[in-house]
Amino acid sequence: MFEMKHLIVVLLVVLLVFGAKKLRTIGSDLGAAVRGFKQSVNEGENEAAAKQIPPQQGADAEFPDPRARETVEKRDRSV
Repeated sequence: MFEMKHLIVVLLVVLLVFGAKKLRTIGSDLGAAVRGFKQSVNEGENEAAAKQIPPQQGADAEFPDPRARETVEKRDRSV
């Protein structure tokens, strides 16, 4: 159905319509757009990973200071 001859004819017609210089410009612009898109995707992934901060080990997230926890526990026991 679609053979290599068809592809060559289409490429020759495109070359004649746009010209070699214009095709180079279109190709370089397309390449720059793809690189920019990939860079943006990578930056977005890095930002998302930075926002997911792992919890601190050994410290309580609610009471980072051990004395604050003891104060709250004493107050709760007295009630």
